Amino acid sequence: MESDCCQHVRKCTKCQIYANRLNAAPSALHNLTAPWPFSMWGIDVIGLIESKASNGHRFILVAIDYFTKWVEAASYSSVPRNTVVRFIKRDIICRYGLPAHIITDNGTNLNNKMMTELCEQFRITHHNSTPYRPKMNGAVEAANKNLKKII
Repeated sequence: MESDCCQHVRKCTKCQIYANRLNAAPSALHNLTAPWPFSMWGIDVIGLIESKASNGHRFILVAIDYFTKWVEAASYSSVPRNTVVRFIKRDIICRYGLPAHIITDNGTNLNNKMMTELCEQFRITHHNSTPYRPKMNGAVEAANKNLKKII
């Protein structure tokens, strides 16, 4: 039965048109596990977006909880470091409580003195993903891909 389903999907025209394209060979997955909901968040910035309905907002700040896969996103005209800190306080800490870990890439707006002070103030462990390896923060990158499809 499984082979019949696989053959049907391979021959289905709509499945071929709308399916995600896999450009890389499959590799072993190493899941990041969070011990409870809203304890580990991944944060990233999507930009520059070219949408006519964006009202001048050209960047989207995206955060995803690694346990529940809940996504928080907000659009901004620019994303300086104080915007990131305000987003974390307002949209993560005030809504879901203090996270134990935050994972970001090495962007200057996500990895700076204000962010370090915020993490020290609230005793949050801040991790940086490996440069030039977006798979490290894969949950956020997957959410980014879905948001880009919607836009």
